[in-house]
Parts: sequence; C-alpha cells; structure tokens
Amino acid sequence: MKKTILSIVAITILASGCSQKSDKKFTGQDLSDLSNWNFVLAGDSVPAGKVFSVKDGVISIQGEPIGYMYTKEKHGNYTLELEWRWAGEAGNSGIFVLIEEPNNPFPKGIEVQLKAGNAGDFVLLAGSDLKEFVLPEGVTERPKFPVIPKRQPSNEKPVGEWNKAKITVQDGVITAYINDVLQNVGTSTVKEGYIGLQSESKEVQFRNIVLR
Repeated sequence: MKKTILSIVAITILASGCSQKSDKKFTGQDLSDLSNWNFVLAGDSVPAGKVFSVKDGVISIQGEPIGYMYTKEKHGNYTLELEWRWAGEAGNSGIFVLIEEPNNPFPKGIEVQLKAGNAGDFVLLAGSDLKEFVLPEGVTERPKFPVIPKRQPSNEKPVGEWNKAKITVQDGVITAYINDVLQNVGTSTVKEGYIGLQSESKEVQFRNIVLR
C-alpha cells in the first residue's frame, strides 16, 4: 500500500513505493518549517511565512491574501484525512485535490469546500470538470465557479471546534465525508494531482493530516 503521512507534529512526510521497505522519510525538524509544501499567493504581495505557519502541531492559514499551500508531488488513489477549525470568525477555505497546474490562486482542480455552512460542496476551479455537473435548466453559460452541492444538510461543528474531513480519490472518483457523513461524490477524467489547503477570507487551522 502506498502510504504518506503528513504529520504536522513534526511536519513529516512518508512517501513510499510498492512496499513499506521502500519508504523514504523527509522531515522538517523545526516546527516552524513548512519546507515540504509549496505556496501560491495572489500577486505574491507578501512572503508566504506571513500567511502560512505551524505551531504546536497546528497549521494556521491567515486567509488573506487569497492563495494556497500544496504538496510538492502529485498524488492519485489515496485517502486524505484531516481536521480543521476556524480560529475566530467563521470564514471560507477549502481542500484542493487533483490540481493539474498550481500556477494561480484558483488552480485547475477540484475544491472540496470548507466554507462555513457549505463544507462538502465541490467547486470546479479554472475550467476543471466533474461528470456529475450539469447546467441548471434554462442556463446556457457555464458559471465561473460551478458548484456540485453537498448531499446532506450542513453538519459542521461550531466555530472553534475541530471538524473532520475524509477525502478519497480512486481512479478519478472523489468522495468527501464531513464529520463522518458522506457529503459528495464526483467523477473526474484526471487521475492524479497536487493537494492544497486554501487561504481565503478568515484564519483557518488544520491538524492531524494523514495521506494514505
């Protein structure tokens, strides 16, 4: 089994081949070190360190300017589990999967929405597509950010409490669970891509990030 653990306690990435014996381990020893990630910010207006930081096992993303941090390698056929919460006021963020080219603040890929009240929606970024998306009756022009709504009512926890997200990608099929409830399924022709955590709006925190 290919297994990657993004352990925020030590900012550790385990990237394996076909077996556990072929695992390679890359560690940033300093808890302020996010060297296992790349960063995109709108206009490169501020250094990434002013937006993305880690302390005591928790990644904090300030929300402004818009952008994201993303893995240095593409991934396919995996399960991603993590926890997130709003540091103060509820806001907007997301988990990006199947990023094809991380070259602007809204890359071509699929966003698993974390915006307060909408966690579990799929947002199709920069021309990306999912088989399940169809234009509403009477609409002829594709929206700039098409949305596939979540299946169930919002089941997010109050501001300040930790939520859980579980996302699987298998041969282009994306499933999203929010707090153990299946909220969405989508089918892409893209089989692998970078994974990202978004900066947009308000401060959001992430911890216990595991990629298997």
